[in-house]
Amino acid sequence: MKSMRLLTWIGIALIVIGGVIVAMRGVSYTKRRNDVEVGPLRFGTVEKGFVPPVAGVVSILVGAGLLFAGRRRVG
Repeated sequence: MKSMRLLTWIGIALIVIGGVIVAMRGVSYTKRRNDVEVGPLRFGTVEKGFVPPVAGVVSILVGAGLLFAGRRRVG
């Protein structure tokens, strides 16, 4: 019974996250990588990425599937 509740909550979270991604027409992010310090100098690289709206739609569909799977009663 607890696993069903967990599936339901994960499904709801995926639907909300997917909705935000679709509403914002994608989400961009910046990730800092490879910081190196050589004496007084500091070097680093910045990686930019983008989560497309299609990922939000997929998240909504997977979340809906988990939501229905979590609500189905096993008997």
